[in-house]
Amino acid sequence: QVQLVESGGGLVQAGDSLRLSCAASGLTFSNYRMAWFRQAPGKEREFVSTITWNGYNPYYADSVKGRFTIARDNNKNTVYLQMNNLKPEDTAVYYCAARLSSRILTGTSDYNYWGQGTQVTVSS
Repeated sequence: QVQLVESGGGLVQAGDSLRLSCAASGLTFSNYRMAWFRQAPGKEREFVSTITWNGYNPYYADSVKGRFTIARDNNKNTVYLQMNNLKPEDTAVYYCAARLSSRILTGTSDYNYWGQGTQVTVSS
């Protein structure tokens, strides 16, 4: 059974930082492309960032580029999202996703496995 479990969300002030974690089990983690998406109330789920199996080619949505950093630790079966200089518009539920692919994938339908999400709230 494949499971992705997000953690690290919370309530912060604008300009603060958070680091999200996604712990994976039930798959060969080191073979999978991993990604982060987010969904705000009343909004569509949107792409945030993705990373290859070896972590060499991180890719970011324009809205978070320069503020967020994706990383992974294959020994811990965990992918991270370091979020700096948070803004109120970053408020959303953040989801972890996985797909066995070498291609850069940014669509919700591109991913096979999903976590249940962790809430990030940024106040002004």
